[in-house]
Amino acid sequence: MSEKPTIVLVHGFWGGAAHWSKVIIALSHRGYTKLRAVELPLSSLADDAERTRKMVAQQSGPVLLVGHSYGGAVISEVGDMPNVIGLVYIAAFAPDAGESPGGITQGNPPAAIANVIPDSDGYLWIKNDKYRESFCQDLEPDEALVMAITQKAPLATTFGNNVSAPAWKKKPCWYQISSEDRMINPENQKMMSARMNPRKVITLTTGHASLASKSDEVTALIVEAASQAS
Repeated sequence: MSEKPTIVLVHGFWGGAAHWSKVIIALSHRGYTKLRAVELPLSSLADDAERTRKMVAQQSGPVLLVGHSYGGAVISEVGDMPNVIGLVYIAAFAPDAGESPGGITQGNPPAAIANVIPDSDGYLWIKNDKYRESFCQDLEPDEALVMAITQKAPLATTFGNNVSAPAWKKKPCWYQISSEDRMINPENQKMMSARMNPRKVITLTTGHASLASKSDEVTALIVEAASQAS
């Protein structure tokens, strides 16, 4: 039996590594003991990619990268590292060379874009009272409240940072589309997943936070990717 890879989970905007909590528990129960979750600064794609590269470089064996939301741009940027065996995108951006998450968003805006507002320091926030309906409409109110209050805002300029040489052109990929997503337009998800020629695409009837609302299905896709990539 081939070695189980280390699974490195990469969060997106308006959340942190703890957004993966349900997936982490489920993967552990499936026998995946080598799990890591990066905490990104969300200050620039370069900074976030460098933080992820350092974590991947610390792993001794094969690594499967999993990115949610903006985390998909990060894994696209760093996934060409030699020990990375595959990429899994969870309702995520997968920009091509010279594309940014912001550019993709502007071309086909999501339903909740009006609920994202800048502050005087240049950070972008989802309005607290609009967080559940925007980011995780199918979670329980209390769980959504915690996500709203603990949200991690990105510097607005990060949205415009371009991916240089996307690893999805070279490495095996898997993609999960959220059909009710209000933060990344589902049509954008369909476009990005189709052009990467993934091993598998699944569509879940859920909002943007599928890693929490459909954690069993997301975990199953990650396990399938880990098994095939190994």
